[in-house]
Amino acid sequence: MNDPYTLHTLPNGLRIVIERMPEVNSAAAGFLARTGARDEVPELAGVSHFLEHMCFKGTAKRDWQQTSVDFDKLGSIYNAFTSADRTFYYGWVPKRSIRDQIEIVADMMRPALPEEEFATEKNVILEEIAMAKDSIDHVAFDFVLEKVFEGHPLAWPVLGYDTTVTDLTRDQMHAYFEKRYAADNMMLIVAGNVDPAEIIATAEDLCGHWKPAESKGERKTPEIRTGVANRVVDRFNQQVIAMNFPGPGAGDPLSETADVAASILGGGNSRFFWNIVQSGLSPSAGCFRFDLGDCGLTILTAQTDADVDGVEKLADALREEARDICHNKVRPEEVQRVKNKRRTGLAVEGESPYHRLVQIMDDADYRGAPRTVEQRLADVEAVSVDSVAEFFERYPIDRDGFLIGVGPREWPNCG
Repeated sequence: MNDPYTLHTLPNGLRIVIERMPEVNSAAAGFLARTGARDEVPELAGVSHFLEHMCFKGTAKRDWQQTSVDFDKLGSIYNAFTSADRTFYYGWVPKRSIRDQIEIVADMMRPALPEEEFATEKNVILEEIAMAKDSIDHVAFDFVLEKVFEGHPLAWPVLGYDTTVTDLTRDQMHAYFEKRYAADNMMLIVAGNVDPAEIIATAEDLCGHWKPAESKGERKTPEIRTGVANRVVDRFNQQVIAMNFPGPGAGDPLSETADVAASILGGGNSRFFWNIVQSGLSPSAGCFRFDLGDCGLTILTAQTDADVDGVEKLADALREEARDICHNKVRPEEVQRVKNKRRTGLAVEGESPYHRLVQIMDDADYRGAPRTVEQRLADVEAVSVDSVAEFFERYPIDRDGFLIGVGPREWPNCG
């Protein structure tokens, strides 16, 4: 099988990763900036996400209206997102328009940060923060990170805080941009029916003049804390329970097994669904992973009303399921069911340049090199009853982690 990938690095350090998909009629391209909440200092919490918004608000070449119009002229499906450790901008177009698509997004990577738009967008961000405070799931997740990663930049929310966003200046954002959006801290990823030589030539033309960073700064791997904490929020009627444990990072060899294990325990048609939701203990219970390149969490979570007996029964049920899956091997049919679903998902995503774009981004950033769909399927196939047992042996969830409650009741007791 011919290698579908072309890997290239410009003299300024910009990495280019291209996957050829000759059987499709479209192409997707995205710029990854390896920056997010974990790269911020406390007084600038939220600047990465705010900067993502500002990249859509005008450049030296286009104002924000023209950027939107130019995307639409191409028929582009475009967007961006910011996470704890990266920001990604992308567009998906017919294959004939891929150069024009890359040009627009590359232009956005050098934003003008106009003062008037900065002031307007600040209000948009503050509204986002206010909306997040109205979601108990959002409040609970931010509280989990705040406590589990206390003392580390991962402890603050991607959106930042009212105070830090309000006080942020345009000059502070520009200084952050200059450091974090340097050529050697970025990656151009392209997937679809493309000519790699043309993509590289386009990148050299559009991005070859970008400057590398003098110093990007080293990321510090966080300590994952244990303990008990609660946050009383009177406006909610439900109580959220979250039990948090160390897990593998995204590049760990057990990462695929960890996904399968989480799905068996708390995904669709899972043990939580049958033994907790269907038993009436909770309308919603799940197990999911929070994983970055160098660390990860396994999070068990559920909701119930604020009755103290109901909360305690729900917590006991979560603990019981955690003990059972750690001490007794999962059934082969459970593993097979999750693997079958995962195979279908990979097959569908493998036909979409956009989904391949995101998968390649994950692999190139966290693993150092992309995996083909076939390689991903092989990693799924390698998951077994024994590898799930190995996962829970290395990353047990039947002991003290960090127990968190969010809602109207002061639970758990932190005394």
